[in-house]
Amino acid sequence: MHTLFQAGIRWEMVEHNPIDLVRQSGKRLKKPRVLTPAEFKAVLEMLAEPYKTIVITIASLRLRVSELVALKWGDLDFENLTVQVARGFVRGVINSTKTDASEDLLPLDPDLAELLLAHRGRAAYVSDSDYVFANESGQPRWPESLLTDHIKPAAAKAGVSRVGWRTFRHTYSSLLHALGTKPAVQKELLRHANIHTTLNVYTRAISEEKRKAAYEVPHKSYEICTCRKAEICVSY
Repeated sequence: MHTLFQAGIRWEMVEHNPIDLVRQSGKRLKKPRVLTPAEFKAVLEMLAEPYKTIVITIASLRLRVSELVALKWGDLDFENLTVQVARGFVRGVINSTKTDASEDLLPLDPDLAELLLAHRGRAAYVSDSDYVFANESGQPRWPESLLTDHIKPAAAKAGVSRVGWRTFRHTYSSLLHALGTKPAVQKELLRHANIHTTLNVYTRAISEEKRKAAYEVPHKSYEICTCRKAEICVSY
């Protein structure tokens, strides 16, 4: 059963494995992979477009990969710098988001907005109803193929091991915590349905705090900038 639920987590059907609650060895089966800023930059340097922008976007917006590939241009408000998370793409089917908490309006960093606009200038499908990272036929890209054919090979070339889609959410969550972000802000930025998924505290945070926290992770940890051809600058 543990293996079955682990497969469900990989497919983003469940947030956690309930079998972990069964009395067993206290040793964790596998420690979540968290990238350092240097590792993140090293992986990016091995990626061509649009895969570099794909990784920057999922890391900066702390999206689930099902939400990333289902993102449409109409979900991006470049004037007000927001992103509406409205759907997911799982097993070839477009569905609503995983939970009610997952469907939310996120702050969009100005520099990430510029990267996405640059990507739009190169893309073949650019109408509001088109997918931001559409494949050659205008349909959502398959997450497994992206990971197997592009992300993992780039990580291997960079000497970075154990990289998966959830690595980027784990990394973002760890960086939020390291920056001292309030638990309620962490919960809302990561869009967890239950505060216990993040921390055992619940208070609603104001939008200014969410925007500040969303800005600090990419800029202070794996700093996004539009200089030097929109590469990632690493702060130490």
